[in-house]
Amino acid sequence: MSKSDAGLTLNTPGDLAISLGTSDTVFGITDEHKPSLEGHVFPNPVDTKGYMVMLCYKNGSLTREDIRNSCADNSWDVFNKYLQDTPPLNGGKLGFYYKDHEILPPLPVGYHRFTLDKYEGDSTDGLSVTEVTEFDAPSEVRALIEGQLLSIRAHIVRFGMPFPPRRLIATGGASANQCILGTVASIFGCDVYTVQRPDSASLGAALRAAHGWLCNANGGFVPFEDMYKDKAETTSLSCKLSVKAGEPALAAKYAKLMKKRMEIENQLVEKLGRH
Repeated sequence: MSKSDAGLTLNTPGDLAISLGTSDTVFGITDEHKPSLEGHVFPNPVDTKGYMVMLCYKNGSLTREDIRNSCADNSWDVFNKYLQDTPPLNGGKLGFYYKDHEILPPLPVGYHRFTLDKYEGDSTDGLSVTEVTEFDAPSEVRALIEGQLLSIRAHIVRFGMPFPPRRLIATGGASANQCILGTVASIFGCDVYTVQRPDSASLGAALRAAHGWLCNANGGFVPFEDMYKDKAETTSLSCKLSVKAGEPALAAKYAKLMKKRMEIENQLVEKLGRH
């Protein structure tokens, strides 16, 4: 992932990338890490200061496809329509979807659904939680996408990543889905960018080799961004603004919902978690 970091030009605290692929992988730069058993912290691969955080989720696109097939007639168009037609926050419907044994959190295969009784989109204090066996199809789709993204938001904050991100880049197959990216922008409260070229790891490997040569030639460390500063937009390093940031008020509501979700997640781990 250090090569992908470089290829996506992640080098400043607050830079965050979410790879939405078969598994979802999150990596970003922070200057104040909080190590934990649930992810990885490395030295910043392109700077002498700071750290790179990496979190891995096993249930990514294959789980999204499973819900698409069971709830949206095997169609991404139907899936996206359901996501667009349901309100943000999903009326307090929260889902945990694990088609495979999950890494983060460490939970076995299973789908778990909960509703917050009398939830009105703001505070979750004092609301009772009810476990249910199913949602209607549109709510199922939104519960899946919001659940995956709220989990990412909660765990990057636990690891010391600055929030909201200074810059968020989405990669992987699902980054082509504008409806999913719109939910990313709402939950993270920041602009969402996508890359203009494939295989960021290969590009990053070449950049790191060039950076090493440059540091050696200069007899000391040279900031990584000096290689492309003021030039990135005219090269394959450029990123495209795909979705503008969501409303700050909505991101704040998601923060409250996220805390309740994490309470439920911790209870699931205590009850079912793989130790």
